[in-house]
Amino acid sequence: MYSQTNDKHYARRLIEASLDPLVTINADGKITDVNAATIRVTGESRKGLIGTNFSKYFTDHDKAELGYQKAFRKGFVSDYSLTIKHKNGKLTDVLYNASVYKDDKGNVLGVFAAARDVTDQQWAIDLRIANKELQFQNEEKEKRANELIIANKELLFQTQEKEKRAAELIIANKELVFQNKEKEKRANELIHANKELLFQTEQKEKQEHENKELEAFSYSLGLLSQYSRSLIEASRDPLITINAEGKIMDMNAATIRLTGISRKKLSGSDFFDYFTDSKKARAVYQKVFAQGSVADSPLTLRHKDGKLTDVLFNGSVYKDNLENIIGIVIVARDVTDQKRIELELIDAKVLAELTTVIAEEAKRKAENATRTAEEAMKAKQQFLSNMSHEIRTPMNAIIGFTKVVLKTELTAKQREYLKAIKVSGDAMIVLINDILDLAKVDSGKLTFEETPFKMETSIAAMLHLFELKIQEKNLKFVQVYDTKIPEVLVGDPMRLHQIVLNLMSNAVKFTNKGAIKVSVELASESAESVTIKYTIEDTGIGIAENKIENIFENFQQASSGTSRIYGGTGLGLAIVKQLVESQNGEITVKSEIGKGSTFSFTLSFLKSDETALPIEEMIEWDEEIKNIRVLVVEDIPLNQLLMKTLLDEFGFHCEIASNGRIAIEKLKSMEFDVVLMDLQMPEMNGFEATEYIRKELKLSIPIMALTADVTTADLEKCTKVGMNDYLAKPVDDKLLYSKIVSLLKHSDNVAMVKKNTSNQTVVLRITDMSYLTQKTKANPTLMMEMITLYLEQTPLLVSEMSTSFQNRDWDMLQSVSHKMIPTFSIFGMKPEIEGIARMIQEFSSARADNIALSDLIEQLEGICLQACEELEEEFNRLKNS
Repeated sequence: MYSQTNDKHYARRLIEASLDPLVTINADGKITDVNAATIRVTGESRKGLIGTNFSKYFTDHDKAELGYQKAFRKGFVSDYSLTIKHKNGKLTDVLYNASVYKDDKGNVLGVFAAARDVTDQQWAIDLRIANKELQFQNEEKEKRANELIIANKELLFQTQEKEKRAAELIIANKELVFQNKEKEKRANELIHANKELLFQTEQKEKQEHENKELEAFSYSLGLLSQYSRSLIEASRDPLITINAEGKIMDMNAATIRLTGISRKKLSGSDFFDYFTDSKKARAVYQKVFAQGSVADSPLTLRHKDGKLTDVLFNGSVYKDNLENIIGIVIVARDVTDQKRIELELIDAKVLAELTTVIAEEAKRKAENATRTAEEAMKAKQQFLSNMSHEIRTPMNAIIGFTKVVLKTELTAKQREYLKAIKVSGDAMIVLINDILDLAKVDSGKLTFEETPFKMETSIAAMLHLFELKIQEKNLKFVQVYDTKIPEVLVGDPMRLHQIVLNLMSNAVKFTNKGAIKVSVELASESAESVTIKYTIEDTGIGIAENKIENIFENFQQASSGTSRIYGGTGLGLAIVKQLVESQNGEITVKSEIGKGSTFSFTLSFLKSDETALPIEEMIEWDEEIKNIRVLVVEDIPLNQLLMKTLLDEFGFHCEIASNGRIAIEKLKSMEFDVVLMDLQMPEMNGFEATEYIRKELKLSIPIMALTADVTTADLEKCTKVGMNDYLAKPVDDKLLYSKIVSLLKHSDNVAMVKKNTSNQTVVLRITDMSYLTQKTKANPTLMMEMITLYLEQTPLLVSEMSTSFQNRDWDMLQSVSHKMIPTFSIFGMKPEIEGIARMIQEFSSARADNIALSDLIEQLEGICLQACEELEEEFNRLKNS
């Protein structure tokens, strides 16, 4: 019995020493036993746990219940992920392993389970694997104990019955003595014999009773030992017992697995032989004997094949019921993965820090390279701007006055010479434009207009320019135009002209015999757009096959002698390719030396119901437009004279100001309809003058830049300071006239207060219902719906614009001004109003908190409110009509 009791103490100490929560549950899911680790992880007392539902202590009750039911059904579960909830709310992720345990007849007594805490590992690898708890259960043990108690009571009852019967026999014997004195002696002998018999019977029964109790107790201990052994073997941590000499007395399957040594060889061997540092292992177990326990002492187990396992060593002594130390119970927690993860995290941290350093260095170098590139681009832009200005300024006078003189009476020779000057000047301007366009491509600022134009008329006008030269070279000129192409399309006719002119110039230049064919075909069509294919085919000198792939590069020509024989810079095709591809088109070339070349490209255009008039067709002088007062702000006398000459021909009145300051003084004292503003002037340049006119004088007079600096940066600056349009020098007289007329027609509808000749103020209408009428086909219901939407939304947008400016909420201000823009064109408000909204966008994007922005917001508020008044009137008119 002493040995069995010690085994019981030993088994219990092993169970309590386990770092894993161990639990037993019965078939109803009730907890029947727990160890200290379970108490620790739940925060509940042992008494409070036993008899409660196993699933109660998990975050997912249903999943926990399914787990133990699965164990009863299948006999086991492995790595079942669950999360234990401590009574203070702390969560512990566990991997739950469970199996049934049985009696010696194979009947299932319950389920024991172990739960491996993987919370720390999950945190290290940022994964949350649901853990599983292995718990232990022995309901049958209690049932059997109850049966033993009942059996003992029955045995006691039987003994009492026998004692009662013996007493009855004694009484009977005594009565027999009194009845038969003669047989007294014999009776006494019988009584003595009966007493002896009774004593022997009682002794025998007592021995049988003790034997049965011992048998029941042994059976109970056997069940407990089997139950405890099952728990010990189920643990995933190595469990070992050693004696005072350091010899291994017992171990579980996990120990065998991590050492690779059989149970037989491990038993009786030295505990410390299985660690890489045997001295440290010896010191640790000696410390347990000295102190009673150790916790989380790091050691490394060595497998017989050399594999190493890092463990945290936990140990405590176990004693008999007389408190004598019997040995040590050791639990070794495998932390190899945890250490590996920690090392990986350290390596990752070091790598991240190193990567950060490298990235910061790369960023610094990239920023320096970007800064250098930006500075180089700015220098390039400035150089091109200066060169453009310096070349265009004299060319403006040369070409301008050549055109003026060509309109006078001339001899044939004089006209021939002047035409030669004009052709040379035009060629120079084409070269400058090509270089500037390349600069725009490099800086990513090549822009495209979206203007309604007539495709057939536009193409015909361009091709007409080459007819004389083609006739002079006796070439056949074939033009094919697809009549299925819609009459009016929306796109950039000027860029299309540039592409076709470059390709046609090459075709005419390099073809001395044969023909030139131009085809314009409808490639595809949708409800909103069309794609058109343009083909220019010639029978000229052709291009070598090995040169075709480089023909679109800057300054490249088909051969080194091309420039010498035919002239040109090699920029034309480079510009063409950039213009086509920047509009999402494609360009291809087929060519053969001596047979000619075929260039094809495709471009897409939006459809339009509007009517359009290309600029090239645009001008016959409008005799009704007279008495226009134009202020020309120009510092170069030759250009002053040229502008005065051209404006006089238009029938306009012209005033000259040599710089911006003089122009401002004239605007203060005189009335003008339009200002033509040069940009580079002494004292006050065109940008400064325009900004002063808008902000200080608060004049809305149309201002058009006359600039020899046509880089993108300059044109953006023109818009930003409040200019309405620009015209590049050398000035084309027809284009100048059309732009002035266009500006004046637009300005008639701008919502500004303008002084008339009688000094009376006239408030002009802002809105024009023509566009809306056209788009809705004059449907009053649709028109009223559109007006209602505007009247509902605009006051809110105006309020948001004012509030966002007061709060300096630049993102909101930018967003609100952007939302306003689409409505302007719908209700016929002119581009100048859209320009105000876009300037507000630019200022808010730059976080520019200044008076100019405040003035612009105030101005746009007034415009929008007046538009609301006009649209209310229009709504009532439509409603009553």
